[in-house]
Amino acid sequence: MPNSLVWMIFLLPLISFVLIALFIKPFLNNSPRISGYITISAVAGSLILSLWLLTSLLNTPSHELIIPDFNWLIIEGSINIHLGLTIDMLTVIMCIVVTTVSLMVQIYSQGYMHGDPGYHRYYVYMSLFTTAMLGLVMVDNLLLMYVFWELVGLCSYLLIGFWFHRPAAARAAKKAFIVTRLGDFGFLAAILVLFFSKGTLDVSQLHGYAVAGAIGSATLTWAAIGIFLGAAGKSAQFPLHVWLPDAMEGPTPVSALIHAATMVAAGVFLVARMFPLFEHSPEALSIVAYIGGFTAIFAATMGLVMNDIKRVLAYSTISQLGYMMLGLGVGGVAIGIFHLFNHAFFKALLFLGAGSVNHGTKTFDMRFMGGLRKVMPWTYATFLIASLSIAGIWPLAGFWSKDEILASALSENTLLFVLSMITVFMTAFYMFRVVFMTFGGEYRGSEKPHESPPVMVVPMVVLAVLAVVSGWFNATGGFSHLLGHGESHSFTEGFFGILSHPLPWISLAMAGSGILLAYAMYSAKWISPHRIAWFFRSLYVLFSKKYWMDELYEDAIGQRLLSDRLFAGMKLLDSKVIDGAVNGVADTVVDIGNSVRRAQSGQLQLYGLFIILGVLAIVISLLIWG
Repeated sequence: MPNSLVWMIFLLPLISFVLIALFIKPFLNNSPRISGYITISAVAGSLILSLWLLTSLLNTPSHELIIPDFNWLIIEGSINIHLGLTIDMLTVIMCIVVTTVSLMVQIYSQGYMHGDPGYHRYYVYMSLFTTAMLGLVMVDNLLLMYVFWELVGLCSYLLIGFWFHRPAAARAAKKAFIVTRLGDFGFLAAILVLFFSKGTLDVSQLHGYAVAGAIGSATLTWAAIGIFLGAAGKSAQFPLHVWLPDAMEGPTPVSALIHAATMVAAGVFLVARMFPLFEHSPEALSIVAYIGGFTAIFAATMGLVMNDIKRVLAYSTISQLGYMMLGLGVGGVAIGIFHLFNHAFFKALLFLGAGSVNHGTKTFDMRFMGGLRKVMPWTYATFLIASLSIAGIWPLAGFWSKDEILASALSENTLLFVLSMITVFMTAFYMFRVVFMTFGGEYRGSEKPHESPPVMVVPMVVLAVLAVVSGWFNATGGFSHLLGHGESHSFTEGFFGILSHPLPWISLAMAGSGILLAYAMYSAKWISPHRIAWFFRSLYVLFSKKYWMDELYEDAIGQRLLSDRLFAGMKLLDSKVIDGAVNGVADTVVDIGNSVRRAQSGQLQLYGLFIILGVLAIVISLLIWG
């Protein structure tokens, strides 16, 4: 594949951004569809090139491609930063995920955003985000990676606050921007530590230093922890998870692309890209595994009680991102990225399904839904497939990657395995709670529901197919083998042979139990949800209040500790001490000036008297001391 076309994977969405922002929006504002067509064409072109790049890598023994780089910043004798690309299997997998999901979302948005006054602006932001995400996964040095990392965060801020006239959306955008900046500080600190330690930001060189033991253990550990802190912010890991549920204030296609499949997975990608640093720092790798495992079950508990369908999916996303971090921590790059790969398709589909339901009912509150399977059969069928996939039901995609994580956790850490298995039950329960409340029973809303138009249904069908078959890519062990892990075997052996082991059956039993309990409570009505909520009322309040994390951050820390005390004290110091000292000097000078000014009476005879007195004083002084 020509090197210039590799660059075009990243450049096509950038060209789309420039065209829409500088030409289409100013001069063809009355033809909004053009913006969508340009973005769709650009992303489709990037997807085709990504698939071509995949075939090229498969035909190379090392599964890597060397792309000549360009000098970007040279400071003679000290710094040489180049603009280059890392083209390996991890890069190509991420490019395919980003472009596939982005393409489906852009097509879907043609229907969902139809008639919105910000239609042009929406596709400007979407093009810029796709550019930033592709740049993030392709560049070969940490400085440029950080630039694209921040650009991804900026696009997230713009898209969460897309309907900025809504106070809730504006607040959510600011919250996401501030919380993720806390994590980004750790990433920036890690970059500085590595640069001052080894004098380079080239990712491959840093990998070599880590493998060779050329980076001190303390330096390596702190750098890895800093990188993970940045990843935890973007991937909404505890305790920096609080921004993601509120980010659902943005348009639903934004949630499907940015806050389910791509941007939030950037943290997982970052840990995978810098994995040699973590691999040679057991402490940092343990932190990744434990934070991921805890986040998975922690977020799942909140998903059990939410009534807003998008918030359930938001907490589900946080939980699944925890699974990915756990997979990286206990199993390595292939296992974590495999779950990222599968999750992107079924979670994007779930969000698009939620958008389709909202399009037909004008609400996200599941208490005002019900019976939609009769009037929205396509949405129901695709949503059901995605729910079965995320629950880990064989042979759908989610089963394969979740089973890999469970197997690795079982072999590495019993506690993490138990947490993961409980999360399997919870995931199946809350997802089928959504299915039964939304599509089962009788309709409880006021709007007349209807199926979404084909432009929205077709992308959901494509993603539904991927939510079934994407996991099959590793039935032969091929996916893991491409990332340098595991062994290959026949498809039949992998597809059916996995069921000869007890662990998959235990996982399926846990998932089936969760589905059965959801059916008993929300479909068959054998068990009253209200009675369960009353019986476990303490836990119900704890989960529904989200462990009071928002109150802790916004009220206790943000308002009382920082605003009322620290910032108020600093204001007092500024106004009384610093301003007081400056104003005191100024007031003293003014007072002296006022005193001296009284001598300026304007009477010539008085001035003459003082002149004579001065001359006499000089003469006397000369006579005495002269």
